[in-house]
Amino acid sequence: MKEKDELTKNTNGFFSRFLNFIEKTGNALPHPATLFLILALLALVFSWLASLMGTEAINPVTGETIRPFNLLSTEGLHLIFDGMVDNFTGFAPLGIVLVAMLGIGIAESSGLIGALIRMLVLSAPRRMLTFVLVLSGILSNTASDVGYVLLIPLAGVIFMAVGRNPIAGMAAAFAGVSGGFSANILLGTIDPLLAGLSTEAAEIIDPDYYVNPTANYYFMFVSTFFIAFAGTFVTERIVEPRLGKYSGDVKGQDVERLNKKEKRGLLYTLIAVIIIILIVMWGTIPQNGFFRPENGSLLHSPLIKDVIAFLFLGAGFTGLAYGFGSGNFKNDTDVMNGMRDSIKSLSMYIVLVFFAAQFVAYFKLSNLGVIMAIKGATLISSSGIGLIPLMIMFIILSASINMLMGSASAKWAILAPIFIPMFMLMGYSPELSQVVYRIGDSVTNIISPMMSFFALIIAYFQKYDQKSGIGTIIATMLPYSIVFFIVWTLLIVAWLYLGLPLGPDAGIHYVN
Repeated sequence: MKEKDELTKNTNGFFSRFLNFIEKTGNALPHPATLFLILALLALVFSWLASLMGTEAINPVTGETIRPFNLLSTEGLHLIFDGMVDNFTGFAPLGIVLVAMLGIGIAESSGLIGALIRMLVLSAPRRMLTFVLVLSGILSNTASDVGYVLLIPLAGVIFMAVGRNPIAGMAAAFAGVSGGFSANILLGTIDPLLAGLSTEAAEIIDPDYYVNPTANYYFMFVSTFFIAFAGTFVTERIVEPRLGKYSGDVKGQDVERLNKKEKRGLLYTLIAVIIIILIVMWGTIPQNGFFRPENGSLLHSPLIKDVIAFLFLGAGFTGLAYGFGSGNFKNDTDVMNGMRDSIKSLSMYIVLVFFAAQFVAYFKLSNLGVIMAIKGATLISSSGIGLIPLMIMFIILSASINMLMGSASAKWAILAPIFIPMFMLMGYSPELSQVVYRIGDSVTNIISPMMSFFALIIAYFQKYDQKSGIGTIIATMLPYSIVFFIVWTLLIVAWLYLGLPLGPDAGIHYVN
């Protein structure tokens, strides 16, 4: 027993030193904003070099030959200058974060979020707190990007309130939101999006084939709990012990019982929530409800597609109810000040976004990401190995490409026309190709600087540790990425051996 304990201690010590090395190395890099500037300049140089070398790839969708676009050409330089402002203002996460934070600013300044946190801390079993946060992160994917802008910073506050390291709390929530992106017990916006791309790819072999949005539901439902438990294990056994006790300057909120004014505010909030629910039911339950699109599908309704607008309105409305109910808001000036303060807290994020947006735009314009993805996919598809090794390689390929391209749908639009027809000819279903891709696409989200919200996560970490940088994020989240990869890979291997359906009417095998 003593020898086993000593071996465990040495192993943990080695892994901890490895993560410390990653953090130190990563943080030795320039400021994140400067790093994105350097990456943007490198994209220009490599676009020129690739163009000079005559690099090219065949688009599997159109058959078109894709060549690098030289951004240092006259036309490229014109595009750089013409697009600088649009790259910044059109960067998708920027508008999402700003709009969401305006609503959250009302709720936070009213005291509503603080009151809810205290209720959670006082009522939730301490032993279940980590699991609840990771699971909540996974479930938040149903509501698009809410987890990034609401749950992750909230997790830091909750952990600090119970005397635990706030960075560990944010890491746990981030692992659920981003690392568990493809798991859920409900369908999300990504399901119909990927299914549509899979259908188009499947029609290359079978013109009548249709991939339903529920194609991976059974597997993803089960995955939700495996990933939640795995995230809990990593947080409590690896990440939190490594981070140690928080000793920064940020002070935690006192967890006190709610007073009468706060209880009255929560009563007003409950009334506001009931009103919101009734409005949503009024707009969704009738087949011709005003929240339903022309085809009547809730998956394409504003409730799903425009969830950030509903977050702004919901957080704002409930914040107003609590603020005026508790007496924390006296007039409209108090409300506007709360919105102002929430935007002030994003100042560094806005600086980061400017340079990150330029880099992402240049990388996309250069065609380098597309060419690299196609060449990598072609290489692995020509290996000629068995199903399970090939699936594992496909997971690794998807995870690797995720470090270069952030959009799940963009990557699948490239990979699906290659792998789905290939697997169908081997007798394996498009639903299987899709689910394997989703595993790889999820596990490296939390360590990929190309992930749209990576800059925002850095800003969250810097709230509690100003020295935090890219290295801190990667070193903290790498254990989650490794464990999620192992757990998800073992789960899909077991699923294949057992021959279980991946979703309703979605088996593993394709029969022509």
